[in-house]
Amino acid sequence: MASSPSASVEARLDIPEGTCALTYEPLDVQAIITSVADDGAGATAVFIGTTRNSFKGKVVTRLDYQAYSKMAIKTMADILRNAHTKYSRSDHQTAGRDIRASSLIRSAVHHRLGTVPVGEPSIVIAVSSPHRKEAFMACELILEEVKMKAQIWKREFYDGEREEEAEWKANAGQ
Repeated sequence: MASSPSASVEARLDIPEGTCALTYEPLDVQAIITSVADDGAGATAVFIGTTRNSFKGKVVTRLDYQAYSKMAIKTMADILRNAHTKYSRSDHQTAGRDIRASSLIRSAVHHRLGTVPVGEPSIVIAVSSPHRKEAFMACELILEEVKMKAQIWKREFYDGEREEEAEWKANAGQ
């Protein structure tokens, strides 16, 4: 594997709300799901983003990801904290109880760095909650926020094009 820039390094941050990770290793989906497991969870929502084989009519051969890891891991942690704050009360909770209690139990977001071949996961998000609605909503929020805010860039490689023609693409919000 080609050497990566020094800013794009593996990183992991464990916070009370969950875990954020950037890694060059293939993502272990089952381990990520297990990391958010809790006996109080009635639901675990999972998103697995994989490298697809086409984009706008072109054949994709692989994606390469780089990150400013020191900032990206903090951004990802902030996103998890914000999701847990946003979903602070479920419609299923009894009135009069601690209304500041989070409707989410634990969350995880893991993102690949380096080369991600077609068919392999580049991002896995898992969220556990007592109820499915909050788990699904938080999972989608975390995904969209990571795409908009995390300092992670991808480069798409297409069949029949020279590698030097592949362009780096910033996340949607950058």
